[in-house]
Amino acid sequence: MNQKLWYECVRFHGHECPGLAIGFRASQIAMEKMELNFSQDEEIVCITENDACGVDAVQYVTGCTLGKGNLILKGTGKMAFTFISRKNDKALRLLLKHDDLQMERHERQEYILKGPAEDLFKIEWISIELPDKARKFNTVICEVCNEGASENKIRLQDGKKVCLDCYKEYSRGW
Repeated sequence: MNQKLWYECVRFHGHECPGLAIGFRASQIAMEKMELNFSQDEEIVCITENDACGVDAVQYVTGCTLGKGNLILKGTGKMAFTFISRKNDKALRLLLKHDDLQMERHERQEYILKGPAEDLFKIEWISIELPDKARKFNTVICEVCNEGASENKIRLQDGKKVCLDCYKEYSRGW
């Protein structure tokens, strides 16, 4: 384990916790198995299925971030991460295995950081369609609140261009 990188992640996240350790370890396993380096642009894509502490480690270790468009949130609530290399189109999914081991918080964190990868995660090479690279969109002014929003998030309502905050969803309860 790269102790220096772990402590840098902790500093970035704000505290040590098992959740951060999960993302840290998943990222390190993927980087090693896929022979990847830190993503300066969009060389690596990570699809995270959760928005928990571990995502901070994914950002710090891999360089996948929301701002660059190479960190994609797929909110299934699963402790799973799919790493994709744009260089060779390989994709590796890591899913945290559920265990019933009774451990104190710090003991669990150490187990996640140092335990055998195959005991911690279901690790599988998968086929996945490569996500498009991040796009830039024009700004459209909402005709209700007069705030600018990305054109891909604008809706038409009563003949007006409206942002998602002003848009009133229509549903008949189906």
